[in-house]
Amino acid sequence: MQIKTRKLTIVLLDLIGSTAFVQKAGHLKAAKWLQYHDRLTRSLMFKFSGREIDRSDGFLISFEQPINAVNFALHYQMTIPDKTRLNTRIGIHLGTVAEVRQHELNVVIGAKPIELEGIAKNVAARVMSICGPGQVLLTAEAFLAVKNKTNYLTPKNTRFSQVGLYKFKGVKSARVVYAVGSSIQSLQPPPSSEKVKRIGGPKKIKSHARDRKLKEWIWWILPRWALINAIYIMYVIGPWVCRNWPPARFVSEIITRIFNAR
Repeated sequence: MQIKTRKLTIVLLDLIGSTAFVQKAGHLKAAKWLQYHDRLTRSLMFKFSGREIDRSDGFLISFEQPINAVNFALHYQMTIPDKTRLNTRIGIHLGTVAEVRQHELNVVIGAKPIELEGIAKNVAARVMSICGPGQVLLTAEAFLAVKNKTNYLTPKNTRFSQVGLYKFKGVKSARVVYAVGSSIQSLQPPPSSEKVKRIGGPKKIKSHARDRKLKEWIWWILPRWALINAIYIMYVIGPWVCRNWPPARFVSEIITRIFNAR
């Protein structure tokens, strides 16, 4: 057994509702479907130079380069959930870990060849635990390592947002958490959970004009257009309604008398 200290980017990928899926689909069908999911995920790991450390209801993956971890997470959320119909959440943290390379005799009886130990793995797990479906969250350490360092493999319209300050159970200091994604929905601040308490931060992340996509522009324009139309209609037909509709005429007369009396 060999142990050495390394600084790595840790990615924790968790399948949401995997137990319910297995119960509903049955163990054979679920096994085939999950193997299909794992083949797609491992293909992306290879593309972005990731290293599989462990697998259970998802994956524990390490990356040498933080930007590879972010690109992996973004491409995963853009493609694999649609193909597998499985919702996933992903947490990313950059930190120092103890890398344990197991003796080959331990590997023969089932031990993982490489294991990671240290608080960095726990932090990544806490970040992942507050993600919403399809969301990618990262710590400040991971964010600072990839800030202004996106490359040609980073999906277009990728945006980062600071979603708040959180206190993780079992971790001394509070952590600033960031979200990364291409839609405004994926950048929204997650609420507290059983093991993570939200201390503060923005209640909602708003979309900047320069970042809005066509769909977001439509939803931004529609309510404002409806309000303008309503005001215009009231301006045009309001006087006619007040003159010809008895209830409106009665209310108008009452208001006029009150103001004249003053």
